Amino acid sequence: MPSPFPGMDPFLEAAEVWEDVHANLATELRAQLQPQLVPRYVAVLTPYVTYEDVTISIPTAIKPDVAVLQSGATVHPAAGGAAVPAPILGVTAVAEREVPARTQRIEIRAVGSQNLVTVIEILSPANKRPGSESFEAYARKRRDLLRSDVHLLELDLLRRGVRRPLETPLPDAPYFVFLSRVEERPTVAIWPLIFRAALPIVPVPLRIPDQDVTVDLAAALAQVYEQGAYTLRCDYHSDPPGPELNPEDAAWLDTCLRDEGLR
Repeated sequence: MPSPFPGMDPFLEAAEVWEDVHANLATELRAQLQPQLVPRYVAVLTPYVTYEDVTISIPTAIKPDVAVLQSGATVHPAAGGAAVPAPILGVTAVAEREVPARTQRIEIRAVGSQNLVTVIEILSPANKRPGSESFEAYARKRRDLLRSDVHLLELDLLRRGVRRPLETPLPDAPYFVFLSRVEERPTVAIWPLIFRAALPIVPVPLRIPDQDVTVDLAAALAQVYEQGAYTLRCDYHSDPPGPELNPEDAAWLDTCLRDEGLR
């Protein structure tokens, strides 16, 4: 079943499916690129690990100074005969910890020399979470690329997190594509992506004088969505993961889901 939305599906941002979406999207984009690149270039999937924050619930038993007991609860005497409250079971402690998430970037390299020409990054939550080790590592990697002779294409298909500041304020949009060409720096090309429009076909630059190749983000996401059976994996009866949508977008998404019989 195809996605209920023409553009990015915010339900794919859920932690339990995003790592899978990320990996499959990288693979599909590489498959699009490869026929356009040969014989002068190749597209390589380069794996790396980010660390994502997850919230875990730990059932605990506590012994408070004062307990409110249900009928039939037992109060056990302590040494010396004093009564002590029975433990209250089922209290949940919430803790956060980092878990490794496997991600992949696409590297376009020149055949023969294996020189790096273009990097395509599909941002992960950790890339956009200030204070995390992965945020700082990506900041260093990004800075090094922008100081090099390598093109950088960033696909930001996550609403949550912090985006890198630009000299010009970004328009109001949930998702973005950023392209930094070597010969145009510090200028960055920006594609704002809205829910109601299909994802764009984006140029991928190579070495001058070779012409750009392209990636069709809409076609790639559609293929990934059907292959991953995400209709069965996304919880379309609840709200999408945060941040909260504005009322207009929330109403439009709800209408799409009802039209498709998913609500």
